[in-house]
Amino acid sequence: MDNSPILNILESQFGISEKIINLAMDAEKAILPQFARADEIALANQAKVLAAMQGERLAEAHFAATTGYGYNDLGRDALEAIYAKVFGAQAALVRPQMISGTHALASALFGNLRPGDRLISATGRPYDTLLGVIGINPQPGSLAEYGIIYEQIDMVEDCVDFDNLGLALEDPPKMVMIQRSKGYAWRKSLTCAEIAEIVNFVKARDSGILCMIDNCYGEFVEIHEPTEICAADACVGSLIKNPGGGLAPVGGYIAGTAEFVNNAASRLTAPGIGGHAGPTLGVIPPMAQGFFLAPTVVAASVKTAVLAAEIFARLGFAVLPAADAARADIVQAIRLDTETRVIEFCRGIQHGAAVDSFITCEPWDMPGYDCPVIMAGSGFVAGSSIELSADAPIRPPYIAYFQGGQTYPHGKIGLLIALNRLLSLGLISV
Repeated sequence: MDNSPILNILESQFGISEKIINLAMDAEKAILPQFARADEIALANQAKVLAAMQGERLAEAHFAATTGYGYNDLGRDALEAIYAKVFGAQAALVRPQMISGTHALASALFGNLRPGDRLISATGRPYDTLLGVIGINPQPGSLAEYGIIYEQIDMVEDCVDFDNLGLALEDPPKMVMIQRSKGYAWRKSLTCAEIAEIVNFVKARDSGILCMIDNCYGEFVEIHEPTEICAADACVGSLIKNPGGGLAPVGGYIAGTAEFVNNAASRLTAPGIGGHAGPTLGVIPPMAQGFFLAPTVVAASVKTAVLAAEIFARLGFAVLPAADAARADIVQAIRLDTETRVIEFCRGIQHGAAVDSFITCEPWDMPGYDCPVIMAGSGFVAGSSIELSADAPIRPPYIAYFQGGQTYPHGKIGLLIALNRLLSLGLISV
């Protein structure tokens, strides 16, 4: 194939160096098997979503908006039934009133824990925004203020410490929490099979212990979701990440057992109301269409992450996971080693965005984080992590967390723009 027209377009439109374009073209040739695997997974997940939508007889009538209390919202009920089928769950709560993954997780935790209960994290320190929810970072209204006891079992060499987890389970806790994605840690994310191993280990000791999975960034990356293959009580996530497909303007979901979901619904609204109320305000169409497109969008994000892993590894940087490794989420960690590289990489991703590309992002003290964080990639949905984005805590060893890309062409172009910025500033050599 003659690459000269592509070279000319990328160079003329974005000033991308021929060196960077050739680096990406060569890297792409090496990762075609990973691309084929992503497409196979997308096909399987598209079949599940399509079958669920057909099985629930999704119709135009479901797209009507409700206001006020939102009683008898047919679209909301249909979408929740679709989510439950796809996740292999008894029930699901899919609501625009949940503004983030953290909010969905908080609703699940507060809905299912009571004063004096113990909560154990089997995967070490949770994502930063949960620290205030739990009370590790003291905040008004945290679980700690309600007398809920928290313990964590730190991972050992990227693996769950089953010995110490077993000891902690001798006095059965109310809930074990499992975080699928790496968060701001340098560890591999957990596959569904690895999550199932943890859940089976816990349930074998006491089947009454609740197992909740923070599923953020992981939906549709594999052929199955954790609740399909093990006795986990719930998967929880955000609609402005994978399952919203970049179209859902807001929302979160909780999919699991009917009791777990109902308890969380009572916390989200009020006891006695639970999931029976909650207007959808006209957002069911983008929420449903986003879920329909999500398998393909997630595949594009995975391909973008694989390309980033291959390129940065060729440039001599540590990456996690490697380009040829099995993927458990859409997040690509890149250890850039210096504060300047992390900041300029994120600025490059920002300049590759379709929305707010002219903005120069800066680290700042974001609510819920314990150090300055730089976040790049303003999209059509504010804060959407399934759109091309990158973020990094400004602390050693200076790791950038890169994710998203609703289409692979955009993901590739945005990555090349960021690489070109690093090259032009003398921060990498090609």
